[in-house]
Amino acid sequence: SSIVLISLTLFLFLGNKKVNVIPNNLQNFFEVIYELIKSIALTQMGPSYYKLFLPFVATIFLFILGSNWIGALIPWKLIEIPVGELAAPTNDINTTACLAILTSITYFFAGFKIKGLGYFKRYIKPSVFLLPINIIEDFTKPLSLNFRLFGNIVADELTVSVLCSLVPILIPVPIMVLGLFASSIQALIFATLASAYIGEVIE
Repeated sequence: SSIVLISLTLFLFLGNKKVNVIPNNLQNFFEVIYELIKSIALTQMGPSYYKLFLPFVATIFLFILGSNWIGALIPWKLIEIPVGELAAPTNDINTTACLAILTSITYFFAGFKIKGLGYFKRYIKPSVFLLPINIIEDFTKPLSLNFRLFGNIVADELTVSVLCSLVPILIPVPIMVLGLFASSIQALIFATLASAYIGEVIE
């Protein structure tokens, strides 16, 4: 996690150190990322509220993207250390659980901030008989986010590690490229679902 956070901080600093009218490659990359995250937040939350939660969605997306890319590019499981093992942060269920719980806290906060106590009315809509189901749904959302991200990243890292141990030259490269694509999709899905959950409670 520390490596990912330091790398992201460095890249963001370099990308925003000198903003040019004619952007360079790094600035172009960050502008594309910004527009992507902005479009996700705007689509899911609407023009009135998306700016309030854009920093959260951007942070979640960039952290997951950085973590997933590190896991896809480096076969950590082949590197032996005296205690424990090396792996991408999102290969640890504790990390993915924390991300899911942070998302839950954020959408509860969004509901209370914008609707106040009226937020609780959503639990009895369209009928009071749906109260238990609506409550269970709120607790299953973080579980879904957690296991979806964790399962996909573990599967990808295991595939790369096994191929690197069996055929260490060239063969794992296409799998790594595919892993980069899949890792990016997972970050996009997590950010989109987080935005959708927030948008659902403030609509």
